[in-house]
Amino acid sequence: MFLALDWIQPWYRSVRSTAELIRNDSLWINGINDLFTRLELTNHRGLPLSLIDQAALPQEVAYESFISETGQIPTRNNLHDFFNALVWLTFPKIKQQLNALQAAQIASQGIRKSRGSLRDAATLFDENAAFLVISNTPEGHEIKSAIQQHEWFSAFIDQREKFSHHAELWLFGHALMEKLSAPYKSITAHAWTVLAPSNFFSMNDMNRKHWLDEHISNALQMQKDHVKEKPWFTPLPVLGVPGWWTDQDHEFYADTKVFRPKKVKHSP
Repeated sequence: MFLALDWIQPWYRSVRSTAELIRNDSLWINGINDLFTRLELTNHRGLPLSLIDQAALPQEVAYESFISETGQIPTRNNLHDFFNALVWLTFPKIKQQLNALQAAQIASQGIRKSRGSLRDAATLFDENAAFLVISNTPEGHEIKSAIQQHEWFSAFIDQREKFSHHAELWLFGHALMEKLSAPYKSITAHAWTVLAPSNFFSMNDMNRKHWLDEHISNALQMQKDHVKEKPWFTPLPVLGVPGWWTDQDHEFYADTKVFRPKKVKHSP
């Protein structure tokens, strides 16, 4: 089942080491709860985290509010929630901050037919975000500019040899990871570009993840009034990342249904 996924694929790099700690498919909830306890992970109120059965969520209580008030994460025995739990273990500070933003929005505006701009942005981040980590160098900035301008040939073909040294994509959204369990070309992440210090690309994976967790959670806290504007999102077809798929030739990137040109904003 879940543990039989092709974990060697590059898109699972962010959660691979955590998944390797779960030894039994049928008992994965217990295994993750043991890790929560061992690592002393909490929600933003300092309450210990634990996975509980989805049926324990009261009907009148919002999912995000319940996590905020109890530290308990209502969970189903499916792949979507499995990845959600792995991300809580991998990027706990970012998940804390997103939950705090969502709970605060619900507390101030209540449950409405639409989530509201802040809660909608936080939910989109939670489900489908990826971190495009760029070296703060001329080479990194050139890759960053090409991706943000949807200059796909420049980013992924012309600068292909520079990519792994100056750019990386780390997945965060659990729905995004679920889609990639059966990958198809048009899967697109909402990428937040992160400028990394010169030593980032020489760190081991654990330290890179810790740096991202700290840096991005702080950014969300500092920019919480602007989160609803979704300032970090750049659409990025993930299988276009160099080395993430086979036959990444000119024809592959010429598919404008996937690798779309930048929309031109016309003045009124």
